Amino acid sequence: MPVLEREIGRFQTFLQGQGLKLTSERASLVREIFATHYHFEADELLFKMKEKSVKISRATIYRTLELLVKSGMVRRVHLGEDHYHYEHVSGNSHHDHLICTTCGAVIEFHDSTLEARQREICERKRFTPTFHNLQILGICESCSKKGELPDAPDRVKMIQLGALQLRK
Repeated sequence: MPVLEREIGRFQTFLQGQGLKLTSERASLVREIFATHYHFEADELLFKMKEKSVKISRATIYRTLELLVKSGMVRRVHLGEDHYHYEHVSGNSHHDHLICTTCGAVIEFHDSTLEARQREICERKRFTPTFHNLQILGICESCSKKGELPDAPDRVKMIQLGALQLRK
């Protein structure tokens, strides 16, 4: 079964458990989300759907995103701006983020040693973690080479459309 159809099936099963239906708008939105391989915004989804002549309201997008977050299929990520970005979750895809506060680039990384250390700390403090989100704000190599500095080190100055593409 193709990945997109499998994800739609997973969402349909979740919705049924919530007493809700999988509408054509929700199915189209899930297809778009799982075909997107970078951190996206709700309004960006609205634009993409309108571009594809899919009639869908902003409210439906936000409600569906909330359902997808609740289902665990989508993760809400705060990347230092005044609003959230989202990313789809595939399998055991936990990762953390390096965020350039100058150009807005988002660099995903996973470090098993760091993950183990976090588990050790939780065990030592007798704390049961349910989720964590590590973000390190700073300056990417490209901006550093240009000699650029952020206006405010604790906020992302901008996230350009091109910068939304993930760097590995």
